[in-house]
Amino acid sequence: MDGAGNGNGNGDHVLMVETLGQQTGGENPPQNGGGGGGGPHAPNFDANAAGTLLVVATLITALSYQLGTNIPGGYWQDDGAGHAAGDPIMRDKHRRRYWLFMAASWAGFGSSMLLTVGLLTGVPARSRFVRAAFLVAYSTLVLTFVTSQPRTSLAMDIAICVGVMAALAVFTRYLRLDRPPRWAQAAFRQLLGR
Repeated sequence: MDGAGNGNGNGDHVLMVETLGQQTGGENPPQNGGGGGGGPHAPNFDANAAGTLLVVATLITALSYQLGTNIPGGYWQDDGAGHAAGDPIMRDKHRRRYWLFMAASWAGFGSSMLLTVGLLTGVPARSRFVRAAFLVAYSTLVLTFVTSQPRTSLAMDIAICVGVMAALAVFTRYLRLDRPPRWAQAAFRQLLGR
């Protein structure tokens, strides 16, 4: 019997490999657009940056909404000295912390909604608008977290938020993971011993 047509020989395997190799050009680009390494399989981070940011914006929106409706410390269960049932306990016991928490929660919610609408309407992922909305949304999320901790000072909470905002501004403006700076490339080569 002839081994070329029955699937028992290597002819079919070689034909399949050649066919797969032909599919990578022309109208059928490779499905693995992100692969590692260099050359034609180098990662393309900009290709899905808008989609990734859209997911992050949606998560920040959901989280900031949850934070705004479920305030740390809970709610009063009964009417009492200066409060009514359903009022936030944090508002009565730590008034300045409560208002900072709520302002950060609303700023995070609003900026993540702006980010979502901007990305859905086609604003480029590397635009100043998207960067600013992401910066505010993410840093105010950090502020809501540190503000919800009762044993920290408000000045320290704000300083942490400003530090996170500054670090994010630098990273989103100057650091590109697909093209690291020359000093980082040299350090990486030195680390690998090349």
